[in-house]
Amino acid sequence: MNGTDDLCRTLAQALLMRGWQLATAESCTGGMIAAACTSLAGSSEWFERGFVTYSNEAKTDSLGVDAQLIAQHGAVSEVVARAMAFGAVRHSLAQVAVAVTGVAGPSGGSPQKPVGTVWFGFQVDGRLVSETLLFPGDRAAVREATVLHALRRLIELLAEEGS
Repeated sequence: MNGTDDLCRTLAQALLMRGWQLATAESCTGGMIAAACTSLAGSSEWFERGFVTYSNEAKTDSLGVDAQLIAQHGAVSEVVARAMAFGAVRHSLAQVAVAVTGVAGPSGGSPQKPVGTVWFGFQVDGRLVSETLLFPGDRAAVREATVLHALRRLIELLAEEGS
């Protein structure tokens, strides 16, 4: 994937500088963020683990996301993305986590959550941040854009943490 190696190197430097590790919690990307991170030699020094929680049950079982949150808000929602990021830190040795949940397509969208909708949850040293973006394109494009944004935003949040 274009640009991920450079982003992962920058992310690695930011994490190593603080002695922190990363965990990922992925739904719509199916482990692509973890794969990008672990494609770098030496990633075991800063990448702690990745959770692929594609089903609602996996989000509940692996990350401790409350099933009522999913039932009330849907899997593709701010509260679920935040709960996934929180759960990734809670169920790992990491200080930093990124979580993604979205509608990659080509089906599954709705007027409220069209194809390309992705919610991101980030936890950096106890601080939870969430945001949503709508990416254009087909399934592959949405997933790739999600990975790139997740890596870029992690780097930004770590830079904010250091200032």
